[in-house]
Amino acid sequence: MNKLRIAVIGCGRIAEVYASAFEKLKDQCQIVLAVDKHLDRAEVFAGQFPGCISSDKIEIQELRTLLQECRPDVLHILLPHHLHCEYATVALEMGIPVLCEKPMDISLEAADRMIEAAKRGGTQLGIIFQNRYIDGVQRVRKLIQSGALGKVKGAFSTLNWHRPPSYYECDWKGRYATEGGGVVIDQAIHSIDLVLYMTGLKAVRVQGHTARRVLKTIEVEDEADAAITLENGAVYSFFACNYYTSNSMIRVEIDCENGTALLTFDKMEIRWRDGKEEVILPSTGSTEDVGENYWGTFHEK
Repeated sequence: MNKLRIAVIGCGRIAEVYASAFEKLKDQCQIVLAVDKHLDRAEVFAGQFPGCISSDKIEIQELRTLLQECRPDVLHILLPHHLHCEYATVALEMGIPVLCEKPMDISLEAADRMIEAAKRGGTQLGIIFQNRYIDGVQRVRKLIQSGALGKVKGAFSTLNWHRPPSYYECDWKGRYATEGGGVVIDQAIHSIDLVLYMTGLKAVRVQGHTARRVLKTIEVEDEADAAITLENGAVYSFFACNYYTSNSMIRVEIDCENGTALLTFDKMEIRWRDGKEEVILPSTGSTEDVGENYWGTFHEK
Protein backbone atom coordinates (compact mmCIF):
# COMPACT_ATOMS: atom_id res chain seq x y z
CA MET A 1 0.00 0.00 0.00
CA ASN A 2 1.36 3.44 -0.92
CA LYS A 3 1.90 5.67 2.07
CA LEU A 4 -0.04 8.92 2.39
CA ARG A 5 2.35 11.80 1.65
CA ILE A 6 1.81 14.55 4.21
CA ALA A 7 2.86 18.22 4.33
CA VAL A 8 2.55 20.36 7.45
CA ILE A 9 2.55 24.15 7.67
CA GLY A 10 2.85 25.54 11.18
CA CYS A 11 5.19 23.80 13.65
CA GLY A 12 4.21 25.48 16.90
CA ARG A 13 2.68 24.00 20.07
CA ILE A 14 -0.05 21.87 18.50
CA ALA A 15 2.44 20.29 16.06
CA GLU A 16 3.72 18.13 18.91
CA VAL A 17 0.38 16.35 19.03
CA TYR A 18 0.43 15.75 15.29
CA ALA A 19 4.00 14.44 15.37
CA SER A 20 2.97 11.86 17.96
CA ALA A 21 0.01 10.74 15.83
CA PHE A 22 2.13 10.58 12.66
CA GLU A 23 4.73 8.45 14.44
CA LYS A 24 2.07 5.93 15.42
CA LEU A 25 0.82 5.92 11.82
CA LYS A 26 4.27 5.60 10.25
CA ASP A 27 3.30 2.44 8.36
CA GLN A 28 0.54 4.40 6.62
CA CYS A 29 1.99 7.87 6.11
CA GLN A 30 5.19 9.66 5.13
CA ILE A 31 5.88 13.25 6.23
CA VAL A 32 7.47 14.99 3.25
CA LEU A 33 7.38 18.70 4.11
CA ALA A 34 7.39 20.87 7.26
CA VAL A 35 7.04 24.65 6.92
CA ASP A 36 7.18 27.33 9.59
CA LYS A 37 8.21 30.99 9.60
CA HIS A 38 10.83 29.99 12.17
CA LEU A 39 13.20 27.63 10.39
CA ASP A 40 14.43 26.07 13.63
CA ARG A 41 10.89 24.91 14.50
CA ALA A 42 10.42 23.43 11.03
CA GLU A 43 13.77 21.66 11.33
CA VAL A 44 12.90 20.16 14.73
CA PHE A 45 9.59 18.85 13.39
CA ALA A 46 11.12 17.52 10.14
CA GLY A 47 13.97 15.90 12.05
CA GLN A 48 11.54 13.40 13.54
CA PHE A 49 10.74 11.97 10.10
CA PRO A 50 13.39 10.62 7.70
CA GLY A 51 13.37 12.33 4.31
CA CYS A 52 11.17 15.23 5.45
CA ILE A 53 12.15 18.64 3.99
CA SER A 54 12.04 21.70 6.27
CA SER A 55 11.47 25.25 5.06
CA ASP A 56 10.70 28.75 6.26
CA LYS A 57 9.30 29.80 2.87
CA ILE A 58 5.80 30.81 3.92
CA GLU A 59 5.00 33.41 1.28
CA ILE A 60 2.06 32.26 -0.84
CA GLN A 61 4.02 31.87 -4.06
CA GLU A 62 6.84 30.10 -2.22
CA LEU A 63 4.37 27.69 -0.64
CA ARG A 64 2.80 27.01 -4.03
CA THR A 65 6.23 26.11 -5.41
CA LEU A 66 7.01 23.83 -2.46
CA LEU A 67 3.69 22.02 -2.87
CA GLN A 68 4.28 21.60 -6.59
CA GLU A 69 7.68 20.08 -5.88
CA CYS A 70 6.61 17.78 -3.03
CA ARG A 71 3.09 17.09 -4.31
CA PRO A 72 1.70 15.84 -1.00
CA ASP A 73 -1.53 13.86 -0.73
CA VAL A 74 -2.72 16.16 2.05
CA LEU A 75 -1.72 19.45 3.66
CA HIS A 76 -2.21 19.91 7.41
CA ILE A 77 -2.62 23.58 8.39
CA LEU A 78 -1.59 24.34 11.98
CA LEU A 79 -1.30 28.11 11.65
CA PRO A 80 -2.80 31.05 13.58
CA HIS A 81 -6.54 31.32 13.01
CA HIS A 82 -6.51 34.32 10.67
CA LEU A 83 -4.17 32.58 8.21
CA HIS A 84 -6.20 29.41 7.66
CA CYS A 85 -8.13 30.59 4.61
CA GLU A 86 -5.14 32.28 2.98
CA TYR A 87 -3.05 29.11 2.95
CA ALA A 88 -5.82 26.55 2.56
CA THR A 89 -7.09 28.08 -0.67
CA VAL A 90 -3.64 27.76 -2.27
CA ALA A 91 -3.56 23.99 -1.75
CA LEU A 92 -7.25 23.42 -2.44
CA GLU A 93 -7.13 25.20 -5.78
CA MET A 94 -4.15 22.97 -6.66
CA GLY A 95 -6.33 19.94 -5.96
CA ILE A 96 -4.50 19.06 -2.74
CA PRO A 97 -6.80 18.00 0.13
CA VAL A 98 -6.53 20.10 3.32
CA LEU A 99 -7.07 19.12 6.94
CA CYS A 100 -7.04 22.34 8.97
CA GLU A 101 -6.95 22.99 12.68
CA LYS A 102 -10.03 24.59 14.18
CA PRO A 103 -11.50 27.14 13.70
CA MET A 104 -11.88 27.33 9.91
CA ASP A 105 -10.86 30.99 10.10
CA ILE A 106 -12.12 34.07 11.96
CA SER A 107 -14.96 35.12 9.63
CA LEU A 108 -17.84 33.49 7.80
CA GLU A 109 -16.60 35.08 4.57
CA ALA A 110 -13.22 33.36 4.91
CA ALA A 111 -14.86 30.02 5.70
CA ASP A 112 -17.04 30.32 2.61
CA ARG A 113 -13.97 31.09 0.49
CA MET A 114 -12.32 27.88 1.72
CA ILE A 115 -15.38 25.83 0.79
CA GLU A 116 -15.54 27.39 -2.67
CA ALA A 117 -11.82 26.74 -3.21
CA ALA A 118 -12.33 23.06 -2.38
CA LYS A 119 -15.14 22.90 -4.93
CA ARG A 120 -13.04 24.59 -7.61
CA GLY A 121 -10.14 22.24 -6.92
CA GLY A 122 -12.40 19.19 -6.85
CA THR A 123 -10.89 18.09 -3.56
CA GLN A 124 -11.62 17.67 0.15
CA LEU A 125 -11.50 20.15 3.01
CA GLY A 126 -11.70 19.02 6.63
CA ILE A 127 -11.51 20.82 9.98
CA ILE A 128 -10.02 19.07 13.01
CA PHE A 129 -12.56 18.29 15.73
CA GLN A 130 -10.75 15.29 17.18
CA ASN A 131 -13.06 14.87 20.16
CA ARG A 132 -15.81 13.64 17.83
CA TYR A 133 -13.84 10.37 17.82
CA ILE A 134 -14.24 9.73 21.54
CA ASP A 135 -15.92 6.33 21.74
CA GLY A 136 -18.77 7.58 23.91
CA VAL A 137 -19.45 10.51 21.59
CA GLN A 138 -19.79 8.13 18.66
CA ARG A 139 -22.12 5.90 20.69
CA VAL A 140 -24.43 8.74 21.74
CA ARG A 141 -24.55 10.20 18.23
CA LYS A 142 -25.74 6.82 16.90
CA LEU A 143 -28.30 6.43 19.70
CA ILE A 144 -29.77 9.86 18.93
CA GLN A 145 -29.73 9.30 15.18
CA SER A 146 -31.50 5.96 15.55
CA GLY A 147 -34.14 7.43 17.86
CA ALA A 148 -33.21 5.09 20.72
CA LEU A 149 -32.62 7.98 23.13
CA GLY A 150 -35.72 9.77 21.92
CA LYS A 151 -36.17 13.47 21.29
CA VAL A 152 -33.44 15.83 22.49
CA LYS A 153 -34.94 17.92 25.29
CA GLY A 154 -31.94 20.05 26.24
CA ALA A 155 -28.18 20.20 26.64
CA PHE A 156 -25.48 21.95 28.62
CA SER A 157 -21.71 22.30 28.52
CA THR A 158 -19.25 23.77 30.99
CA LEU A 159 -15.63 24.57 30.39
CA ASN A 160 -13.45 25.97 33.17
CA TRP A 161 -9.84 26.15 32.04
CA HIS A 162 -6.67 28.04 32.84
CA ARG A 163 -4.86 30.35 30.46
CA PRO A 164 -2.20 32.45 32.18
CA PRO A 165 -1.16 35.83 30.77
CA SER A 166 1.95 34.14 29.35
CA TYR A 167 -0.31 32.10 27.02
CA TYR A 168 -1.06 35.32 25.15
CA GLU A 169 2.56 36.46 24.87
CA CYS A 170 2.85 35.79 21.15
CA ASP A 171 2.15 37.77 18.01
CA TRP A 172 -1.46 36.67 17.48
CA LYS A 173 -3.19 35.31 20.59
CA GLY A 174 -5.60 37.56 22.47
CA ARG A 175 -6.44 39.90 19.57
CA TYR A 176 -9.65 39.96 17.56
CA ALA A 177 -7.83 40.66 14.29
CA THR A 178 -5.75 37.49 14.48
CA GLU A 179 -7.34 35.07 16.97
CA GLY A 180 -10.90 36.12 16.15
CA GLY A 181 -12.08 35.83 19.75
CA GLY A 182 -11.16 34.25 23.04
CA VAL A 183 -12.46 31.35 25.08
CA VAL A 184 -15.32 30.60 22.64
CA ILE A 185 -13.48 30.31 19.32
CA ASP A 186 -10.27 28.90 20.78
CA GLN A 187 -11.26 26.57 23.63
CA ALA A 188 -15.02 26.04 23.96
CA ILE A 189 -15.45 25.59 20.21
CA HIS A 190 -15.07 21.86 20.99
CA SER A 191 -17.96 21.97 23.49
CA ILE A 192 -20.28 23.59 20.98
CA ASP A 193 -19.21 21.21 18.24
CA LEU A 194 -19.83 18.13 20.38
CA VAL A 195 -23.39 19.18 21.24
CA LEU A 196 -24.26 19.92 17.61
CA TYR A 197 -22.47 16.78 16.38
CA MET A 198 -24.11 14.38 18.84
CA THR A 199 -27.61 15.83 18.52
CA GLY A 200 -27.43 16.35 14.75
CA LEU A 201 -29.34 19.59 15.27
CA LYS A 202 -28.56 23.08 14.03
CA ALA A 203 -28.55 26.16 16.24
CA VAL A 204 -31.22 28.64 15.15
CA ARG A 205 -31.04 31.35 17.83
CA VAL A 206 -28.44 32.52 20.34
CA GLN A 207 -28.88 34.86 23.28
CA GLY A 208 -25.45 35.25 24.81
CA HIS A 209 -22.92 37.43 26.52
CA THR A 210 -19.13 37.69 26.61
CA ALA A 211 -16.85 39.45 29.06
CA ARG A 212 -13.23 40.12 29.89
CA ARG A 213 -13.28 39.64 33.63
CA VAL A 214 -9.83 38.56 34.80
CA LEU A 215 -7.34 38.54 31.90
CA LYS A 216 -7.18 42.30 31.44
CA THR A 217 -4.16 42.36 29.11
CA ILE A 218 -6.06 40.83 26.18
CA GLU A 219 -8.71 42.22 23.83
CA VAL A 220 -10.79 39.07 23.59
CA GLU A 221 -13.24 37.50 26.06
CA ASP A 222 -12.15 35.25 28.91
CA GLU A 223 -15.76 34.29 29.79
CA ALA A 224 -18.91 33.58 27.80
CA ASP A 225 -22.39 32.18 28.40
CA ALA A 226 -25.39 31.65 26.17
CA ALA A 227 -28.81 30.10 25.74
CA ILE A 228 -28.62 28.44 22.32
CA THR A 229 -31.93 27.32 20.84
CA LEU A 230 -31.71 24.25 18.61
CA GLU A 231 -33.94 23.66 15.60
CA ASN A 232 -36.26 21.28 17.49
CA GLY A 233 -36.86 23.89 20.21
CA ALA A 234 -34.47 22.42 22.78
CA VAL A 235 -32.24 24.91 24.61
CA TYR A 236 -28.51 24.34 24.98
CA SER A 237 -27.03 26.08 28.04
CA PHE A 238 -23.42 27.09 27.36
CA PHE A 239 -20.74 28.38 29.74
CA ALA A 240 -17.00 28.80 29.33
CA CYS A 241 -14.14 30.64 31.01
CA ASN A 242 -10.37 30.39 30.87
CA TYR A 243 -9.43 32.11 34.12
CA TYR A 244 -9.90 29.08 36.42
CA THR A 245 -6.89 27.86 38.44
CA SER A 246 -6.40 24.70 36.36
CA ASN A 247 -7.83 22.86 33.37
CA SER A 248 -10.90 21.28 34.92
CA MET A 249 -12.51 18.38 33.08
CA ILE A 250 -14.96 19.53 30.44
CA ARG A 251 -18.57 18.40 30.89
CA VAL A 252 -21.16 18.04 28.14
CA GLU A 253 -24.65 16.67 28.87
CA ILE A 254 -27.53 15.92 26.52
CA ASP A 255 -30.93 15.22 28.02
CA CYS A 256 -33.30 13.14 25.87
CA GLU A 257 -36.75 11.62 26.36
CA ASN A 258 -35.39 8.12 27.05
CA GLY A 259 -32.18 8.97 28.86
CA THR A 260 -29.35 11.37 29.59
CA ALA A 261 -25.78 11.24 28.24
CA LEU A 262 -22.99 12.93 30.23
CA LEU A 263 -19.47 13.30 28.84
CA THR A 264 -16.78 14.11 31.40
CA PHE A 265 -13.48 14.65 29.52
CA ASP A 266 -13.47 11.37 27.54
CA LYS A 267 -15.74 9.23 29.76
CA MET A 268 -19.37 8.89 28.67
CA GLU A 269 -22.14 7.87 31.09
CA ILE A 270 -25.59 7.09 29.71
CA ARG A 271 -28.46 6.85 32.20
CA TRP A 272 -31.62 5.40 30.70
CA ARG A 273 -35.05 6.27 32.09
CA ASP A 274 -35.68 2.57 32.86
CA GLY A 275 -32.78 2.59 35.34
CA LYS A 276 -30.09 1.04 33.15
CA GLU A 277 -26.68 2.70 33.09
CA GLU A 278 -23.93 2.50 30.49
CA VAL A 279 -20.32 3.70 30.94
CA ILE A 280 -18.12 4.05 27.86
CA LEU A 281 -14.38 4.59 28.22
CA PRO A 282 -11.97 5.27 25.34
CA SER A 283 -10.68 2.21 23.55
CA THR A 284 -7.01 1.72 22.77
CA GLY A 285 -5.58 3.47 19.77
CA SER A 286 -6.01 7.10 20.78
CA THR A 287 -2.96 9.36 20.85
CA GLU A 288 -1.43 9.35 24.32
CA ASP A 289 -1.35 12.64 26.21
CA VAL A 290 1.33 14.75 24.57
CA GLY A 291 2.15 18.31 25.46
CA GLU A 292 -0.87 20.18 26.79
CA ASN A 293 -3.67 17.66 27.23
CA TYR A 294 -6.55 20.07 26.72
CA TRP A 295 -6.24 19.57 22.96
CA GLY A 296 -7.79 16.13 23.24
CA THR A 297 -6.12 12.81 22.51
CA PHE A 298 -7.84 11.58 19.37
CA HIS A 299 -5.83 13.13 16.54
CA GLU A 300 -4.53 9.69 15.58
CA LYS A 301 -8.06 8.36 15.07
